[in-house]
Amino acid sequence: MEPDQRVPVRPIAGADVELRATTPRDAKRVRVELESEGHRRIVDAVAAGGTIPDVVADYGVPAERIGEGHLSEAAARRGEQRGRTSWRAVVPMGEHLRYRFLDGRSRTRWFEVEGCTWTAGGGRLRLEGDARLSRLVPGSVEWLVGDATYRLRFALRLEHGERVIGFGERFDALDQCGRLVDAAVFDQYKGQGARTYLPMPFAIVVGGGFGFHVDTGRRVRFDVGSTVRDRILVEVDLDPGLRDPELTVRLFAGPPADVLSSFLAATGRAEAPPDWIYRLWMSGNEWNSQARVLAEVDRSRREGIPVGAVVIEAWSDEATFVAFNGAEYEMHTDGAPHRLSDFRFPPDGPWPDPKGMVDQLHGAGVKVLLWQIPLVQSHEGQARFDRETMIERAYCVRRDDGSPYRNRGWWFPRALLPDFTNPDARAWWTEKRRYLVEDVGVDGFKTDGGEHAWGTDLRYADGSDGGETNNRYPVLYGAAYHELLRSAGRSPVTFSRAGFTGSGAVPCHWAGDEDSTWEAFRASITAGLSAGASGVFFWGWDLAGFSGPVPAAELYLRSAAAACFCPIMQYHSEFNHHRTPSRDRTPWNVAESTADTRVIPVFRRFVELRERLVPYLAEQAERSLATGKPLMRALCFEVEDDERIWAFPHQWFLGDDLLVAPVTVEGARSWRLYLPDGEWVDPWVGETLYGPDVVERDAPIDEIPVFVSAARASAMVPLFAERNLMEVA
Repeated sequence: MEPDQRVPVRPIAGADVELRATTPRDAKRVRVELESEGHRRIVDAVAAGGTIPDVVADYGVPAERIGEGHLSEAAARRGEQRGRTSWRAVVPMGEHLRYRFLDGRSRTRWFEVEGCTWTAGGGRLRLEGDARLSRLVPGSVEWLVGDATYRLRFALRLEHGERVIGFGERFDALDQCGRLVDAAVFDQYKGQGARTYLPMPFAIVVGGGFGFHVDTGRRVRFDVGSTVRDRILVEVDLDPGLRDPELTVRLFAGPPADVLSSFLAATGRAEAPPDWIYRLWMSGNEWNSQARVLAEVDRSRREGIPVGAVVIEAWSDEATFVAFNGAEYEMHTDGAPHRLSDFRFPPDGPWPDPKGMVDQLHGAGVKVLLWQIPLVQSHEGQARFDRETMIERAYCVRRDDGSPYRNRGWWFPRALLPDFTNPDARAWWTEKRRYLVEDVGVDGFKTDGGEHAWGTDLRYADGSDGGETNNRYPVLYGAAYHELLRSAGRSPVTFSRAGFTGSGAVPCHWAGDEDSTWEAFRASITAGLSAGASGVFFWGWDLAGFSGPVPAAELYLRSAAAACFCPIMQYHSEFNHHRTPSRDRTPWNVAESTADTRVIPVFRRFVELRERLVPYLAEQAERSLATGKPLMRALCFEVEDDERIWAFPHQWFLGDDLLVAPVTVEGARSWRLYLPDGEWVDPWVGETLYGPDVVERDAPIDEIPVFVSAARASAMVPLFAERNLMEVA
């Protein structure tokens, strides 16, 4: 039997607490033995999937939406905790509770927990910024106190008609009013909903002239007018080792762009990335050889589809994430880095000449990024010596008992995690990859899998614990690779899916794993707009999704049209065990799979347009960094006082001069959109329209509803006039 979690971890005296454990699948019955207030009793637990009362936590948030035991909970629901069942019991909490789990064959040790109480004293809340901005509700500041102070809660006043955006990358809605928001990095494989890889405890109150940032790496929960319509209820985890904790909430004044600019000034602003990021990126998780990568890039060239970058995921041995698969080399028993000259690449191996491949791609104008995971799992080969080095030199994240932390997730389970708060560990990790940049010539890294740090029992070299640094981990991870690239003379580019406060300074990002559905298409747009509203300006997604069967031609082309007007345009496909038919998201594979002759010419048309937009995107990126207006920005950054904009949540501005209104519904032949105040030109037909107004235009498959500000029409409209000569049915 394996003990799991209780929800909440710090239960409230007089309220209910949920106790959890996991067992092998064949367990028939689990009971919980309880000792409280001098009484002992035994209650039955309920297996996952059974019916138990919702545990009403603080501010009325159900426990399942708080997700204190998120890995085991998610794994149990998804069948990813192999061979185990999760059990739960709800019991009342007194001043003290002692409990253990029994399953007829074994029992756990006894666990003890003290009941906590919310009190007016226990710490200090400090508001930083213009005090006149404070919406702090008098009497709302309370501290959860037991043998230490564990949490803080307070309320901010929310006025009628105000909207709240931000909170990092959010898939469920742009305006978070009426929702519960959890600022905790979460590895949610597809269907993110309210969960996200990239949260932030930062928000902009549109119409209120202010924004706020809870200055912590710890978990923060927000109830944005869900329980009390005119209140934002905030609850913050604290360092349990502090007797008199202090928490700072930063207040920023002004319209959304000013608020965001002030937030970035405080937490980190990006340097403008190189212009090549605005060209098409291509990728497939089954491109596992040099021949395959070159063939796919060559096919794109032969189809007349320009390529700016290729992301190679299946390049490494997936033990070290350093050596090309199939390479031969002498082991470095001390974990020291290799150089390219240390490797031998068999001519009949999957990667016979990595440097030659990169040189060939560079000659064709294509940049190269390699996939990374911050884990070392294998007990064999070089990975074994790397693991030993990490343990012996304390280069890995540890637990509070001093033992190495071993990944608790379902992906690369029990792998070691490098501690990027340790300068020596960071240097060791990146030096092992230096040859990839300096010798092989790669241009960047896809820094995937930054969500593997989980548990408040983790300990980092800088003295912080998991409660403080787990959320910051993906930012530290990406920043380490930026340091490597910069030190090697490259303009640093990473491609991360996870992040937190500070991610805006470590571009670029993508929305993570999604299915090929219209619903996921719309959710991804929402993610991009909320990420932008949180300072993550250089963002993209796997257009039309990366998982499941090949998308229908209509979904693929509508997504390609939208991606043409996102900061990053890229396609990618999930590993499918090399089964046929292929699930690659290349336009030629989609065309073949759907038997739709429109796919390649229409896709080509949008990529050609994208190529012509690169100078505009580079120019506007500089303006975005200077002004605080996201490159891909929600309408409220330009039109704050018109309520009608909220009826069009999937529209955006791309820079100052392009208004984008993608078709996001299957079968649409015309499309309603909102035109803000001003003079606008439809570049496809040359028609001039005036806003503010709601208009409808035709929506053929080879166009996307987009309008150019009249001030830039003479320069921008010709970019759209260069039509592909191939007839589109």
